[in-house]
Amino acid sequence: MARLNVNPTRMELRRLKTRLKTAVRGHKLLKDKSDEMIRQFMSFVKQNKALREEIEDDLREALKYFMLASSVMGEENTEQIFAVPSRKLNVETSIKNVMGIDVPMLKITGIEGDLPYALCSVPADMDVAVSKLTALSEKLLLLAEVEKTCNMLALEIEKNRRRVNALEYIMIPQLNETIKYIMMKLDENERATIIRLMKVKTMLEKNDDA
Repeated sequence: MARLNVNPTRMELRRLKTRLKTAVRGHKLLKDKSDEMIRQFMSFVKQNKALREEIEDDLREALKYFMLASSVMGEENTEQIFAVPSRKLNVETSIKNVMGIDVPMLKITGIEGDLPYALCSVPADMDVAVSKLTALSEKLLLLAEVEKTCNMLALEIEKNRRRVNALEYIMIPQLNETIKYIMMKLDENERATIIRLMKVKTMLEKNDDA
């Protein structure tokens, strides 16, 4: 591992030791955050899977009634009554915080408009189909909310993982290597200084004897 290009001084050693301490603490915090984000992510993934299965079952049931009604009414009549949308969903959007990430929240606040047909003009199966599809709107919005949350969490987990890896495999080893290098250099300088002092002392003693 390559060390940092610094001057081997005691001041630099103290500074690097402080940086190392901060990096180790930051690595632990990021690792803990990553573990918690993964736990939250898995929870949303399970919720997403359950919602999808539930929606698919409800949609299959609604389409069954829709196909029964369409077979009685005929394709052309069915297309005519649904050609122009006559109902509108009012959706309220907001934001909630999940592990420091702002994720969207969607909520139906009301449904405006009437059915696009007269009740006496279509088979009862069509009423059931439309009723079931309308009820699905809230679940579909929740599914969209959960899926977006999963996507945002997955991106944040990947970013956090890169930060953890950078600290664990690059910064912390570099700091350790540099601190080790500076300590070795300081020890070498200290030994060299002691040797010089001993030589000076020996020379002074010789001069005194002469």
